[in-house]
Amino acid sequence: METLNTAHPVIEQCNHIPQLLNIKDVGSYTGLSRSTIYEMVNEKSDRYDPTFPKKVQLTQVRVVWVASEIAEWINNKIAKRST
Repeated sequence: METLNTAHPVIEQCNHIPQLLNIKDVGSYTGLSRSTIYEMVNEKSDRYDPTFPKKVQLTQVRVVWVASEIAEWINNKIAKRST
């Protein structure tokens, strides 16, 4: 019979759940202000960036971003500087 690690059973069983970032964390990782981030995701804005990760609407007032998508966007920006 296989035994489960009981130290963190929920975390280990759910390690496939994506990490979510709030607006403050996205700003911290990207160096962008809150208003710039919201302008970059707004298709009607002059600052709209279709490459910027889409927000995830959790509730009517709560939005987050997927951490791996933010990391990928940052890595793509870094890769483009050397071309």
